[in-house]
Parts: sequence; C-alpha cells; structure tokens
Amino acid sequence: MTENAPLVRVVVINFDGGQLTIDCLDSLLASDWPSDRLEIVLVDNGSLDDVLERLADDDRYASVRILEPLANLGFAGGCNLGIALTGDHDHVALINNDATVEPGWLRAMVSAIDAAPDIGAVSAKMLFARSYHGVEFDVPEASHLVAGEPRVLGVRVSGVRLDGERVDDRLAFDEGFHGGEPPVAADGEEIARWSSARGALRIAVDDEACLPPTTISVRLSCLEPRSVTLRAESDRGLGAGVTVTVNRDPNWYDVPVPAEPFDVINNVGSNLFADGFGGDRGFLEVDTGQYETPAEVFAWCGGAVLLRRRYLDDVGLFDERLFMYYEDTDLSWRGRLQGWRYVYEPGAVVRHHHAQSSGVGSPFFRFHTERNRLLVLAKNAPAGLAWRAGLGEVRRLVGAMVRHYVIRPLTLRLPARAEVAHRWHVCRSYLRLLPGMLADRWSTTPSVSRRSLMSWEVVKWPRA
Repeated sequence: MTENAPLVRVVVINFDGGQLTIDCLDSLLASDWPSDRLEIVLVDNGSLDDVLERLADDDRYASVRILEPLANLGFAGGCNLGIALTGDHDHVALINNDATVEPGWLRAMVSAIDAAPDIGAVSAKMLFARSYHGVEFDVPEASHLVAGEPRVLGVRVSGVRLDGERVDDRLAFDEGFHGGEPPVAADGEEIARWSSARGALRIAVDDEACLPPTTISVRLSCLEPRSVTLRAESDRGLGAGVTVTVNRDPNWYDVPVPAEPFDVINNVGSNLFADGFGGDRGFLEVDTGQYETPAEVFAWCGGAVLLRRRYLDDVGLFDERLFMYYEDTDLSWRGRLQGWRYVYEPGAVVRHHHAQSSGVGSPFFRFHTERNRLLVLAKNAPAGLAWRAGLGEVRRLVGAMVRHYVIRPLTLRLPARAEVAHRWHVCRSYLRLLPGMLADRWSTTPSVSRRSLMSWEVVKWPRA
C-alpha cells in the first residue's frame, strides 16, 4: 500500500490539552504510514495553554499545519475548519487530542475503508488510556431498600484500599454503580457509592509502582443483611469469587487480584440504543478479545475515525449548532439515510483519556448531550420517536417545577433550583433550535426510510 497510498488528513482539536495534545501529535508522527501521504492539522480552539509555543520551538512538528480561529468553535466547528481546509486528501481522520494511536492504526483503517465503495467511515478500537485492576460485585438481593427510593441498591462502598493504600484518585466505577454521594466522615466513610445488583469497581494502574498489587480491600455496609459475591476481574474473565454477608455495620473485605492488569473498552463503534440514544458500543467492558472481529456498526465515534472524502462531500460536515456531543451521531445518521455504511476495525488501536474536555456528568456535558439528542432525533428519526422525545422533555421540565417549587415547599424542604434551571435551559434551547432542525429534515430526501434504520436499535442491558 506504500506505493500510491491515499493522502490522509488527520484533524486534531486542541482546547487547553497541554501535554495530552503533544502526546497525541507524537503518536501520529510515529504512525506506520508514509510521511508524505500524511497531513496533520491542529485546530487550536482558543486555548490558553502553551501548546502552540512548544510546537513552534521544536522542529519535529514543522510538518503540522496549525489553524487558529481565536475562539472556541466546539468539536463540530473545529473539525469542520480542519476538514474544509484546501487540499487533495483522499480521506480525513479525526483523533481526539487526549488520545494516542498505535503505529499501525491508519494502515488498518485505510484497508477497511477500501473494502467497499459504500463504506463511509471506519471506527477504531478505542481503549481507555490506563489499564486497571478490578472487582465485580454481585448482589442478587438488591432492592429499593426503603419506600420512595427509586434506585435499586446493593451494597454501599465507603472505602477502597490497594495493598493497604488509599487509591481514591485512581478509582473508576462502571455503570452498575450509582453516582457518588457525600461521605459521612463521622461513620469513617472515605467515599460513598451504592452498587446496584451488579457492578464493577476498578483501580487504574500506577505506572510508577515497583511491584504488582495482590489485594483489593473494600469497606462495605447495607441497611439490611445482604449476601454479596466479590470476584476479581481480568482479561481472562472473572475469578472464583468470595461470598460474604454485609450488614449495617461497615466492614472490610479482601479480594485477591491477578498481577496482570486489564484494558477497558471505551468505544468499538457506536450503537443506536432504545429511545434514540446514541452511545459507545462495548463501553466499560473488560477487553477479553470479544471485539477482535470487524463488524458493521450503526454509527462511528468522532474520537477516532477515518472518513471517506466522498462521503463527506455527499452528506456534508458536522452541524455546528450542536457544538459538542452527538454531532458524530447526527452525521452518521444523515449518512445512513443516504445509504452509506460504517464498519469497526479492531486492528486500529487508540488509547483515550476519557472526558478530559468537559467531564462526564458535568453541567456542560449534561446540557449538550440531553439537548443534542433531542435535536438529532428531530432531524433524523421517525416522526413518532422525535415527537415523543421532545414531548418527554417538556414533561420533565413541568415535573421538575412541580416537584421542586410545589411539593418540596409543602413538605418544608428547599427546592433544588439547579435541577429546574437545568431542565429549563435544555427545553428552551431545544425549542429555539427546533425549527432549523425541522427545516433540514424537510429539505432532505432520504434514499433509505427513517423507520427502516430503527432495526439498528438495541436495548442497553440495564444493570438493575
């Protein structure tokens, strides 16, 4: 492939990425691809870091083309600026600035996109940047515990040790755990997280550690006696497990862990989940080799993707009204409606520091993901689904106002004004942008029916 290799433009967006952006560029420059057929474009989205100065002072980055819009255009606008830059490139790759690529990533993706002319994009195998040690919790007696509690609760984790050392700053939880709560210091709590019926607790590897760890210790309690089985995770599956009875009084329990850490999957192509949610395929799964086969996927992830130029010429660029999040789902969906396909290529490995730009769960993240899902559905989904989603948001706003401004004061509790403000912000912005999305919808003549694409819809397994 070296002779007549396609010219690939790689677009990287920097927004105060610092050393992460430098690491990303270093990995791209080390790619196993002819240097004269690789064009790296860095779009600096109004950053205040020193990345541009560092690039200017180092001859290794002389080939990197730099665009400075002097404003934060978001992921959508920044990518569009880099993609639209004049050139004769055959394909465009997008790589998050907080990711690094393995040397053969591009060769694998180009081979995959060349397999058929209707393949518009190829998604990489995105792993979390760090490896982990972990323990899975299995609590078959999990329940709502008390009246009015909407969550199914298993056991409460209030402390974690790795070979006797606190590791709070390296902790990660999968989707089987509920969000964190303020720890009760008087009860000796260092953290506070409830599991559901099943969930995994993970500890990122310390690269400076001299010896591999042997034991994870967890401090557990529950409002009523519960049996919980704790199993060490590994890339070969779960360990035999230790079953203990957890009571109201907190206690420490030890779980032996394998010396070798494991990788965790960030994205292996993107799914269309029930009710029109876009999301990462394989998210938070231990990489046991279950995704080593190429596969067609509903959508691609903008964090690491190769895009055919003809696909972009046909479908268009990112919708800059979305700014950030769901813009890749939107462009994927628009392409699907025009008959384009997308594939996942396991040979293209990328390691990603997840959510470094805005943080999962932050107000910025919540607003853009919730609003943008509604807008993408209004533009692309069957009318019934788009209507139900929009009406559901209005209902959530009204419900929040009643709950916090009527019911809570009647029970002598202060209203949670932040939640009402969030719901109002989402609803108002959605309604403001809705006419433009509908105009785009009505001006498009799909070659594939909107309803037929719902065959891609999958149910995300709910961890109770």
